[in-house]
Amino acid sequence: MSDRLEYDVLLVGGSPSNFALAHRLVDLAKESGQKFTMAIIEKSAEFGSHIVSGAVTKPHVIKKLFPNWESLNIPTEGVCTSSDFLVLGEKYSWPVPRFLQPEGIQKEGYWILTLSVFVSWMASYLKEKLADVPNVTVDLYPGFAAHKIVYDGSRVVGVQVVEASTGTPNDDNLYAKVTCFGDKGFISQDLVAKFNLRDNPQVWSVGVKEVWQIPPGQALEGKVWHTMGAPLVDGTFGGGFVYGMKNNRLTIGLVMSLDSPNPNINPQQRLQDYKKHPWLQKMIAGGKLLKYGAALLPEGGYYSLPKQFATDGAMLLGDALGVLDVGNLAGIDKAMQCGMEAADVIHAELQKRGRFSAESLKDYQSNVMASFVGRDLKLGRYFRFAWSENHRLLRNYLPSVLDGIDGLGAGLGFLKVGLTNNPLTALRDALRLKTLLDGKFDIGPIHYQKDHTHIVPDYKPVRPFLGGDASVNGRSKNPIDKTTLYSRPDAVFFANTHYHEGNAHIDEFNSAVCVACIAKYDALAKDVPCVSDCTAEVHRVDVLGQARKHGMSLENCVQCRTCEIVCPEENLRVKPTAEGSGPNFMGL
Repeated sequence: MSDRLEYDVLLVGGSPSNFALAHRLVDLAKESGQKFTMAIIEKSAEFGSHIVSGAVTKPHVIKKLFPNWESLNIPTEGVCTSSDFLVLGEKYSWPVPRFLQPEGIQKEGYWILTLSVFVSWMASYLKEKLADVPNVTVDLYPGFAAHKIVYDGSRVVGVQVVEASTGTPNDDNLYAKVTCFGDKGFISQDLVAKFNLRDNPQVWSVGVKEVWQIPPGQALEGKVWHTMGAPLVDGTFGGGFVYGMKNNRLTIGLVMSLDSPNPNINPQQRLQDYKKHPWLQKMIAGGKLLKYGAALLPEGGYYSLPKQFATDGAMLLGDALGVLDVGNLAGIDKAMQCGMEAADVIHAELQKRGRFSAESLKDYQSNVMASFVGRDLKLGRYFRFAWSENHRLLRNYLPSVLDGIDGLGAGLGFLKVGLTNNPLTALRDALRLKTLLDGKFDIGPIHYQKDHTHIVPDYKPVRPFLGGDASVNGRSKNPIDKTTLYSRPDAVFFANTHYHEGNAHIDEFNSAVCVACIAKYDALAKDVPCVSDCTAEVHRVDVLGQARKHGMSLENCVQCRTCEIVCPEENLRVKPTAEGSGPNFMGL
């Protein structure tokens, strides 16, 4: 008798995509009577507690997945009643007229979610649902991470769930006929690399987010703002968001691209700069910080999708695929749709007693691409590229517009773009940008490079961010309540990090490589990217005798993987935590 712990279906990661798959598959089995066993493993101590998202989503997939949604008390933070897009100078703001706003940024009628809470609810409701489906067995394992993919030849047969293997392989592994990966690259990157599934690397941004308790009386629930401009005036692509939630709470976040030329983007400090703006200072006056966290966003879109969505014994979903539509700020509905499409194909294979080969799973890819997921990603296929191909857009034109906003108006800012640059070049750049953003004309496939290759070690922005600490165009200083700003070490407290003793979840492959990197950036009077861009005070430079070496305070890590992405030498890897350790983002 074998001691192997085997399932028909194994879901790696308690993601929205995997839980959508689980719910859909259970619903199908209830109708068909199909028997199967399934396990869902999650590296955090409870489902949802490693999830960070801005979470304003079109609810069409949720309503399709849960037809009785009106009676389920799905936890939402409300429905968006007003949606605005602002361009921020360092003191003033320009509300972009509605007719100039991209349609995808208009969010009225969308649901505002705390995604960690929503995922926790999906797990709880799945348990309830199973009581009426005796032909299905589902085991939920929070606190168990996938540390290694297990293969039989070229076939995925499961994952290793013990970090430091001390027993027999069968004791340390979960086996399955099909294993589904919905993670942001912690383990799915190994599958992609083994089978060379991506011609284009993924393009990443990092999002940093806070939740605030604000005094009553501002009536912000249901209001949504997206912003561009300050504090990102250094050539880095990105923007901010503010969502009004129930119970006088406010979500404040900033997303920054990791293909920035700036080696020191300092995400957590840029979020503090964002909060210095008078528009935000007014909102959070008298408030209290409740939560802080950070996470990566896969932004490559259409041209960073894998060539195959499935291999023998394995499927990629959601963030492991990279179905975020950055132009429309939409990823949750697309990830969940992937889960539903995967469930349909898996159910058909279970009924046929199939082997879950790449060939038999290929309908999953065609179905996803034929759905709104594929259509939206194709329409927005050039959005990310449009902002990266022309450095003038963010390094020259945007600062001119912001000068106008802080001076005599946005109109003069746009005029300054033409006056301080070649007018014909500026006009041509504007038309090119609009053409690419619209996605209606095909310029052929595009090719990305890994994010860290864009770093310019001695980069100097056209204009540094002043952020109210100095006068802007002769105007008086912005009043800033210093109690609303937090250092990076202090912010870690609000991420609620807890680790088991002896955790070692970030690999440094070669210490000599780090020493050389530190020396290179020391000579430029800059921090190394892993130190500056860490969102949680993990990486540091230690002085040992005459040597300056890389050190890590792993107990602070929030599992965002930013350091791995920006490391110029690809000398770091962030692994999943063990024993349910890490941050606690529940409610973020």
